[in-house]
Amino acid sequence: MIVVTGMPGAGKEEFVKVSREMGFDVVRMGDVVRMEAIEKKVTSDDQSIGNFAHSERLKYGYDIWAKRTVPFVKSKKTVIDGCRGESELSIFKSAFGEDLVVIAIHASARTRYDRLRRRNRSDAPANFEQFQERDQRELGWGLGNLIALADYMIVNEGTLEEFKENVRTLLKEIDGNEVQDH
Repeated sequence: MIVVTGMPGAGKEEFVKVSREMGFDVVRMGDVVRMEAIEKKVTSDDQSIGNFAHSERLKYGYDIWAKRTVPFVKSKKTVIDGCRGESELSIFKSAFGEDLVVIAIHASARTRYDRLRRRNRSDAPANFEQFQERDQRELGWGLGNLIALADYMIVNEGTLEEFKENVRTLLKEIDGNEVQDH
């Protein structure tokens, strides 16, 4: 069981693609948030979804999105994408055991901003100020602590192919260890 984390634009999306190619199931916490937001008729821009996620955290506790994500995990060979803090991680450890592995993806702010602008999603920042606001919001949820305490870190400042190769190498190592351990 793997939890992947990182700041917006660090490379979690590409990590998830490689994971799927290698036979891992993927559960994305952001998808759980977006599904709930749609059900509650929240506008689909980043600001509205971020505010919705935050208000749900204030109402039900900072671990609410982890609690709502757990039922979607069906296999031990799963990557959970989008964990934002230690309280969420503790929910996953309670549900799936202490041998859960946390992988942080890291890239500089400028690299991440450029990537987010290029990917052209509805939640892409309109400008650098909006990008920084999103970073601050996510850091406020404890994302920085989670990144700092990760079991593994992949720095994603090179080419896409270099990053994918680093992901494959790490996933093979982790998958091999889990096969031996269990």
